[in-house]
Amino acid sequence: MRLWIFFALALLWLEVQHGLCQQTTRNKEAGENRTRPGRKRVKGRNPKVKEKESVSKGQSILTQVLDKGRFLRLGETLSLNPGKTLELRCKGTKIGWAYPSYLDTYNDNRLSIKQHDRFSQLILTSPSAADTGEYSCWVMLCDGEECERDADSTSKTYIYFTDKDELFVPSPIHFEIAYLHPDKHTTVPCRVTNPKIRVSLHREVPPKEIPVDGTQISYNPTKGFIIQTPSPEHKGAYYCKANSTTKSTPQISTMYQLLYVEVPSGPPFATIKASSNTVSGGDIFNLTCTVLGEPEMNVNFSWRYPGQDQRPVIIQDSWRLINRGVGHTTRISKSVLIVDDAETIDFGKYICTAKNKNGETSVATSVKSHD
Repeated sequence: MRLWIFFALALLWLEVQHGLCQQTTRNKEAGENRTRPGRKRVKGRNPKVKEKESVSKGQSILTQVLDKGRFLRLGETLSLNPGKTLELRCKGTKIGWAYPSYLDTYNDNRLSIKQHDRFSQLILTSPSAADTGEYSCWVMLCDGEECERDADSTSKTYIYFTDKDELFVPSPIHFEIAYLHPDKHTTVPCRVTNPKIRVSLHREVPPKEIPVDGTQISYNPTKGFIIQTPSPEHKGAYYCKANSTTKSTPQISTMYQLLYVEVPSGPPFATIKASSNTVSGGDIFNLTCTVLGEPEMNVNFSWRYPGQDQRPVIIQDSWRLINRGVGHTTRISKSVLIVDDAETIDFGKYICTAKNKNGETSVATSVKSHD
């Protein structure tokens, strides 16, 4: 009997110990569960940081397509060998592009752009040194058929097509004119095909290398030599010289004629003059509208005159550069209206309107009958 009681007490003691162990295990598990949510909360903050980083990196929507479906997000510059097809992509359902302007000027069929559902694709086959320049894209925001550029989405990169035989970006013009404005900087646009090429600026007459101090005159391989505050002393003929580590003979650029500008920016300054303000029937007379302006500023002319749309007239437009004073260059633009075999309907007021990108000016004079 005592043995049975002892055995029952032993079993009771084992049950109590087993229950305590289970409680301790449950407490540990509960503690672990309380700890894990804490760690999850710490990890939960990281995706927010990554999300911000992805937005920052995602500001550039321009990529280059590499071999085997790989992509390279482009930075400020990129150097490539000529000859191999260039493929660029821009994310977006409606994308605008910009590239070296001469590709449009000559309607180059090597360039193609195609808009897909989620991206736009630019392909340039057989690129050469002449294709060196800035390539950019941006998202177009559209409301129906009206679209405007989203400036904040613009991505751009300057691509060098490094050609060991073409150190300067080729130009279709062998003698270029650059204008010196007293109120803005002037660029001598001798760009290179490799940013590592050493370039110097030279005056032709008298022969002299122009010192580049980085302040008054500086060099940017994507633009050329920049003169910050031009003066009449800078006018003359210049060229650039490039030295490469792979070629012993330096290469000479296009020639540049620097002309100092006298006329300030603004709407056209126009005058009008008749060959005679008093004419007889059957006479021939003309009226000349003249504008003096900046050398590179295009001027468009339009006329209003008696008998318009009823009488045939001849209108001839022309322009040329002239020197005024010492070292000053001005563009003179003219429009000449010629009336042959004057009739009564030709007498009255003649109005010439000259227009440039800064505005327009109208001037008038009258032609009367001599009778």
